[in-house]
Amino acid sequence: MIINTPIDMHLHLREGDILKDVLPYTENQFAAAVVMPNLVPPVDNKERLLSYKEEILKTAKNFIPLMNVFMRDYNEDELLELKELIFAIKLYPAGITTNSEGGVKGIESVYPVLEMMQEFEIPLSVHGETHGFVMEREREFIPVYEKLARDFPKLKIIMEHVGTAEMLDLLDKYDNLYATVTLHHLLLTLDDVAGGMLNPHYFCKPIIKTPKDRDAIQRFVKSGHKKVMFGSDSAPHPLKNKLKGAAGVFSAPVILPALAEFFEGDIETFQKFISDNARNNFNINVPEKKVEIVKEEWRAPYIVGEIKPMFAGKIFKFKVIS
Repeated sequence: MIINTPIDMHLHLREGDILKDVLPYTENQFAAAVVMPNLVPPVDNKERLLSYKEEILKTAKNFIPLMNVFMRDYNEDELLELKELIFAIKLYPAGITTNSEGGVKGIESVYPVLEMMQEFEIPLSVHGETHGFVMEREREFIPVYEKLARDFPKLKIIMEHVGTAEMLDLLDKYDNLYATVTLHHLLLTLDDVAGGMLNPHYFCKPIIKTPKDRDAIQRFVKSGHKKVMFGSDSAPHPLKNKLKGAAGVFSAPVILPALAEFFEGDIETFQKFISDNARNNFNINVPEKKVEIVKEEWRAPYIVGEIKPMFAGKIFKFKVIS
């Protein structure tokens, strides 16, 4: 099968040696990806943005990074300067995930920025969790999404890495809400994290949840809903940090083989989920890239640099042809 111009709408590449280790796996499978800004220091100004993009492009040969900046109190001049350089601005509630300590402490504190983003047509990307009980954090954030959607009806808002089924119901309620779904929230449940021996490599935020949530997300994705897009949230951490509890699943090496199995027999919906929905919803114009997937056994890598990937060592029925 041939997939046309796959796009990862949510990707962590880190910097330095980790970036060099992980980026080839994304470049092999995707034409472009939306790159997250939660580094240390965060990507939150033009100079930092251009420097980070340059580092990515030095490693990539055939790949387009769609850049995000970290939400803060931007002024009008800064936003106008950034507008042509970024895909979106990423909002993290303060302290909710990796390197988000400088995030937003109260949603209304950034309303002036959101007003300007709406005017300048800059999308908003959101890590939608509260600081409540870990299994309920996404569900508790639903009223925040609804308030944002009502208060800024012309602002395109992406609900990132949806892991709670009820959140997807908002897509048909508000025209300006969109969603990304990860490979791990699509295929796994909390049993894969803690049902037997603890598997720290599948610990992430938002946490992987119940079979009911997973099954509902799978039905939604297989329906071909035009506002649901693939965003891997592939988030590499060195083995020593994962064993200390760092949140993030490194899924980049296995994405297309795993999705080919999930969508087997339905290439049309696969194409929508991995590319067409994103390009249509956000007018993403990147050079066309054809990626061939063949039905041939392929084993996922056990280790990438110092990072253990999702499904390490698993044999898949499909293989990406470079």
